[in-house]
Amino acid sequence: MTERTLRGRAAVAGVAETRYYRWGQAPDAEFKLAIEAVLRVCEDAGISPRDVDGFSSYANDRSDASRMAAAIGIDDLRFAGMQWGGGGGGGSGAVANAAAAVATGQAEAVVVFRALAQGQFGRFGQGPRSNTVAGFGAHTIPYGLMSAAQQFAMKVTRFMHDHDVSHEAQKAISLASYHHAQNNPRAIMYGRPLDEDTYDTSRWITEPFRLFDCCQENDGAAALLIVPAERAKDFPHPPCYVLGAVSGSHHRAGAPVHNTPDYGSSSFPTVAPRLYDMAQIGPDDVDVLQSYENFTGGVMMSIVEFGFCSPEEVNDYFKVENFLAPTGTLPLNTSGGNLAECYMHGLELNIEAVRQVWGESTSQVPDVNVSMVHSGPMVTPVSACVFGSEAAL
Repeated sequence: MTERTLRGRAAVAGVAETRYYRWGQAPDAEFKLAIEAVLRVCEDAGISPRDVDGFSSYANDRSDASRMAAAIGIDDLRFAGMQWGGGGGGGSGAVANAAAAVATGQAEAVVVFRALAQGQFGRFGQGPRSNTVAGFGAHTIPYGLMSAAQQFAMKVTRFMHDHDVSHEAQKAISLASYHHAQNNPRAIMYGRPLDEDTYDTSRWITEPFRLFDCCQENDGAAALLIVPAERAKDFPHPPCYVLGAVSGSHHRAGAPVHNTPDYGSSSFPTVAPRLYDMAQIGPDDVDVLQSYENFTGGVMMSIVEFGFCSPEEVNDYFKVENFLAPTGTLPLNTSGGNLAECYMHGLELNIEAVRQVWGESTSQVPDVNVSMVHSGPMVTPVSACVFGSEAAL
């Protein structure tokens, strides 16, 4: 094994979240939500908040690390990292940065966090509100291509056309997420089950996305505490190691005017092989998957690009029973995911992946040793990670 790897060099000591609110309903400032998540993750790990010496976030998180250190009373802030790129593509990348920091001795206890208050800073689901447009937006916005749903619908439509994929595949993803949310009291859609008729008759947002193909819009904060692997057994939870964490995207994935050569893609073609290589696993080793649903089509392409099935097998593979815990072929988004638990920019998926390894999920899969996360399909850069038990290590 090469020494240049994160495999087994870092572990998760704690996870936590604030209450998840519908967008605009958080009673506290975004910064206060971030601090609350940090305090809670320290409590979960059984450490003092002053023992934290690093922060890692993504998507231009507004909660500045130095300000957080001052608010918490940290004497020595040793690491402050921000993953480049917008959207949820940085969730697992922020885990990678934190793991790299502790693996190389830059820090001893790094909190990966994301705080979000769309009610205070604007909604992601809406297009830009401006009388002028410049840059790459000038190639799309005047022609009606404005919101995230419209932008990503183009890529998914291309993939579905090229491979003759039916809308039933997207429906299976949505039904699985809503099914798991009914077991999760933290979920925004807890107590609000989804059936096939309701999905089929829901309004189009922008084809091929119906209402229930689209993520939630929420306020709140979430956090994980990353520590060196040699300390993994010093905390209340069972050891949960970072087996792999990578980010990036393929050639010209960031072409801003919809002229990417590999257009119908979730941006994982070059990332997936690197993750498998680092984690020393393959698709058949994955016990449970948390895949970021900005829209269900992104999950579909991600699962293909990570080799769980071929494009031609999507219609047969994407059946709701295959995605349900505890017995599905590939239990998927077992907390409810972005569709039905909440939209905390995807970091709640990393938390759920860790809880599966710990055996603490509300939709637990038996004997989880390898738990995977896909972060932010169709944006660039994207990222992904694998958490593992001591047996997997």
